[in-house]
Amino acid sequence: MANPDLYAVLEVERNVSPEELKKSYRRLARQYHPDANPGDAAAEARFKEVSQAYEILSDPERRANYDRFGSDVGEGANPFGAGSVQDIFDMFFGGMGQRTNQRRGPQPGPDAELALDITLDEAAFGATREITATLAQRCSTCDGSGCAPGTSPITCVECAGLGEVRRVRNSILGQMVTSMPCTRCNGTGSRIESPCSTCHGEGRRNESTTFTIQIPAGVQDGSTMRLSDRGPAGLRGGPNGRLFVHLRVTADPRFERQGDDLHHEAHVSFAQAALGANIQVPTLRDTIEIEVAPGSANGTVQRVRHEGIEHLQGRGRGDLFVHLVVDVPTDLDDTSRDLLRQLAEHRGESVHEESGGLFSRKRGAKR
Repeated sequence: MANPDLYAVLEVERNVSPEELKKSYRRLARQYHPDANPGDAAAEARFKEVSQAYEILSDPERRANYDRFGSDVGEGANPFGAGSVQDIFDMFFGGMGQRTNQRRGPQPGPDAELALDITLDEAAFGATREITATLAQRCSTCDGSGCAPGTSPITCVECAGLGEVRRVRNSILGQMVTSMPCTRCNGTGSRIESPCSTCHGEGRRNESTTFTIQIPAGVQDGSTMRLSDRGPAGLRGGPNGRLFVHLRVTADPRFERQGDDLHHEAHVSFAQAALGANIQVPTLRDTIEIEVAPGSANGTVQRVRHEGIEHLQGRGRGDLFVHLVVDVPTDLDDTSRDLLRQLAEHRGESVHEESGGLFSRKRGAKR
């Protein structure tokens, strides 16, 4: 008996006292005891039913739970009635008990991912790129149906073509209906008796495919593009899954990127740093000229506005920061040494003139 009324089993009213409950149980137990009914399977089943009912209702806590929930809620039991914790989760989050006559249909294909190397220029300005990948594609022989030519799928007997099976559970809210994809037909609602010889009934096969993607301006190294309809084809005509393209920006020897700003090291000579100069520096577009102020120290930074990376989520561009690197001469000839020594003497600066030193020279008769 499914969900029997335990009070009816013991032939008592719901407000029965513990004493009257025990009295009724003893009477029924004597009546249906196996010793009093040898070989009577029905009497034996009735005896077990009476014993189980009394076991629950004789316990005050279990009786209170039964009166409240309509089932026995003991230690570790489910207070919402029969079913697992997952069943309860499904009741509240797996469709909320809604009924539908629509077929689930073929399920989308799985997600796939690949990596694509791009240059810093492509990341800065955006680019159109072709991608070639081997992915599951719709079978051209059966057009994705999975059936041999001239045949058709048959309705799944397990789900009656709905692509899903339903379960009814009792809870404190009443009866709840949960739906799950049919495992026999994989949610398609149909089965294939004569599979396609090319794809073996899957409706898809792995093939190399080439397509074009548009990389937006301003992407960074490690950015991921999600292409919702470029992934593997679904089983038996199911829609394509998603393709995730992970972008890897190759290093550019001219620049270091920080956010949407670019940093460049510009080498200048000692004389240029001291006296000032106009120098050429690269940008992503071309080459521009900047002015080195007289007396610029090593590490001086000049900012060139709007020569960085385009902002991905808005208008405008980052900036270019030029870091000056003052090169100290190491290949001096005698004339250069004399000039630098004279400059040092003029400025009252002490210099190293020992053999092998920066300003060392053979001075002969002068010494």
